[in-house]
Amino acid sequence: MVRGGATAARERAEPGRPDAFERATLLAARFAERAPLHDCEASFPFENFSELSEAGLLALTVPAALGGIGAGARDATRVLGIVGKADPSTALVLAMHYIQHLVMSRSTSWPGRLARKLAKETVEGRALINALRVEPELGSPARGGLPATTARRTETGWRLSGRKIYSTGAPILKWYAVWAKTDEPEPRVGAFLVPAGLPGTRIEETWNHLGLRASGSHDVIFEDVAFPLDHEIDVRKPEDWRVPDFTQSTIHAIFIAAIYDGVARAARDWLVKFLNERVPANLGAPLATLPRAQEVVGGIEARLAVNARLIDSFARDFDDGFQLDASESNIIKLTVTNNAAASVEEALSLTSNHGLSRTNPLERHYRDVLCGRVHTPQDDATKLSAGRLALGL
Repeated sequence: MVRGGATAARERAEPGRPDAFERATLLAARFAERAPLHDCEASFPFENFSELSEAGLLALTVPAALGGIGAGARDATRVLGIVGKADPSTALVLAMHYIQHLVMSRSTSWPGRLARKLAKETVEGRALINALRVEPELGSPARGGLPATTARRTETGWRLSGRKIYSTGAPILKWYAVWAKTDEPEPRVGAFLVPAGLPGTRIEETWNHLGLRASGSHDVIFEDVAFPLDHEIDVRKPEDWRVPDFTQSTIHAIFIAAIYDGVARAARDWLVKFLNERVPANLGAPLATLPRAQEVVGGIEARLAVNARLIDSFARDFDDGFQLDASESNIIKLTVTNNAAASVEEALSLTSNHGLSRTNPLERHYRDVLCGRVHTPQDDATKLSAGRLALGL
């Protein structure tokens, strides 16, 4: 088991160098300054990832034995919360990268040679990876169905054709873990490791979203792209995927929760400052003195306190090897993201036109936090699954 926790982060810190959380906090201040412009222009924050790489934070979940920090889920959620509070688009790209390295370190399906290669590249440079799964016709694979993207086996390698949408981090990724089916008489389905930038690969800049506008979640198109046969990661019969990869599904849910909790905390901080500084002439005192304002802020604090406990306890149990199930992680994601959205909505209820003005960050936080509801696992699927389990179906 990969050793997680703050101990691993401290052990990797060089003498006189801040630990992972301090480094993340220092960087987050700069990310927050850049976030409004990246949001306005829907531009990708390349500079954020250069700084994350220089700080060693891209290797947070790379095993210590391979040169990384060796952090587990608990430390990763803390870093993602710090970055998500500053710029959730950057945090989302980072989360997808962290997930893949945690999966590599814990999965027997990942070829060891490839896992070591990607770990080395991440430690030494800016080599990010994400799983490309969603398609125009298929939607999210979590809801079932075979992908249209097809890997055709030849004598010299695989040939990949298809289109992936919502490919978070597309402008900066060095590696794609592509969800595809084979062209065999009885198709298999799974992930293939494809280097970015190969002939026949192109990025179509389709991402024009309400929130997370700087995440670069564009379409990636593959037109007969050739890559080696030994880059098959985990390809099985379709029925063998009825039970999803535990690490991937549980960690994805809790990492997503941490990001949107960070957005809500940014909104809370702005609201507190606004209420203390805003002094209406008819009141003659800050808005913070009003019982109504105190009640709403108290409600936000309650939601965020619940979020902190849920994220931390689940991530700690994951690191400690407790037997967990995907249904529980999905319920935590549902609860945290809805608490986060409700917190920002409550902040808006106190700020009138100020909260919706683009001169203030609250409207951006609101647009960003709403994206939490559409991330897999979505609320309806989580409730349906939990209901079936409770009813014994």
